[in-house]
Amino acid sequence: MSILVIDLGTSAVRAALVERDATISHEIRVPMLPDSPVPGLVEFDAGEYAAAALRCARDLLDLHGPVDAVGVTNQRGSTIVWDRATGEPVAPAQGWQDLRTVGDCLVLAADGIRLAPNLSATKIANILDQVDPDRSRDLCFGTPDSWMIWQLTDGAHHVSDLSNAGIWGLLHPDGTHYDVEVLTRLRIPASMLPRIVDSSGVVGAATALAGAPVICGIAGDQQAALIGQGGVTPGAAKITFGTGAMLDVCLGARPTYVGRGPAGTFPIPCWRRGPEMVWGAEAIMLSAGTNVEWLVDDMGMLERPEDSRALAASVADTGDVVYVPALLGLGTPRWDYGARGALFGLTRGTSRAQVVRAVLEGVAERGADLVDAAVADTGVALDVLRIDGGMSANDMFVQHLSDATQRPVEVSPVRESTALGAGFLAGLEIGWWSDWEQIAATWRPARRYEPGAPTDRDRWRNAVDRAAGWHPDLSALDF
Repeated sequence: MSILVIDLGTSAVRAALVERDATISHEIRVPMLPDSPVPGLVEFDAGEYAAAALRCARDLLDLHGPVDAVGVTNQRGSTIVWDRATGEPVAPAQGWQDLRTVGDCLVLAADGIRLAPNLSATKIANILDQVDPDRSRDLCFGTPDSWMIWQLTDGAHHVSDLSNAGIWGLLHPDGTHYDVEVLTRLRIPASMLPRIVDSSGVVGAATALAGAPVICGIAGDQQAALIGQGGVTPGAAKITFGTGAMLDVCLGARPTYVGRGPAGTFPIPCWRRGPEMVWGAEAIMLSAGTNVEWLVDDMGMLERPEDSRALAASVADTGDVVYVPALLGLGTPRWDYGARGALFGLTRGTSRAQVVRAVLEGVAERGADLVDAAVADTGVALDVLRIDGGMSANDMFVQHLSDATQRPVEVSPVRESTALGAGFLAGLEIGWWSDWEQIAATWRPARRYEPGAPTDRDRWRNAVDRAAGWHPDLSALDF
């Protein structure tokens, strides 16, 4: 049989079947785009979201039969609050990209509590202030994994795992318990928080599915993608190039820094299994594939994102044009929310193909920024990079990433490796794989790129300096 994985993304939900040979055999996907009623707000209907995921799972089981186990992976930080008795959400879910609590984060920073608006902590408080100002109701909080498991178990289990809980802003820095100071300051009742369970371990029966298979794998999407690419030994690193891009490196022990490191990375719990708690570090690019979508949807330079490769390859170089992909500001290492996307070096002779090539190269250069930051903060060499996500299919982009980082780049055989990672976690628990070494050994890249001539990184950094600080008030924000 197979392992069923429910993958709860930002723009879609899907159900996938993971097989013993570390492949995905079938999947059903439904788009689930969030709403943005006003700029800065990103929300979604949690009931519709869970119902769509359940339909995908049930349809897949109807088509392909019973499964041995269930894994769940999800967008992190997105915040859902529901009534414990009725099981109904009490407000629209706030997506991880939602910025309505920026002001709250600044006030907290002045009090010595540093929380970013993409974390769940201030989102929970914001929802409670709307629906339960005196904190008298019996409510539950969860990210999409908690909410989905509640649905799958008909309300029997209110849980999450460490890889998700580490992104809420509610844990003590050592990851062992909730931070009472933060809970008290935000007036968040401890009773509404999920029980933190192992990332690989039995949670309970998914009674909402035929056969009631056991749920035994949970992970946030980026940690799941790291596991799905076999990055389970210290020093292994991956970058997922999706809407944004995130580099995650497996470290083993907790990094020595707390909060944001000097080079702009963050310590994250990768997973917990029994007494084993594995830590890593994460570097973040706020916009990656978004830049190619901009070329399609707003600039009309491409009909489809896939067309970027052929058009970019039709010219030998960018004609000295440099693009800085800062449509939403800069993440690691600078964290400048007021930076904006910029094209430098345009002339009357600049062609559409050269602009498209510059966009691809700019995203690759930002990928190299993430690598440089992770090396600086962790001291790990990152000798080889593994990548997945939509942009990993573009060989011109991947080669430039290899050139910019001066490292070999290996492309995942599975475009989105999140489901495979959650499947590995569930498979460990049911004995499909005996240990992390067996999971590491499943890695077989679809392609490998060797570095050629290095790119001009000094020129790149000069372009980033020029794009920075475009909106000084936003650039002054620091979380």
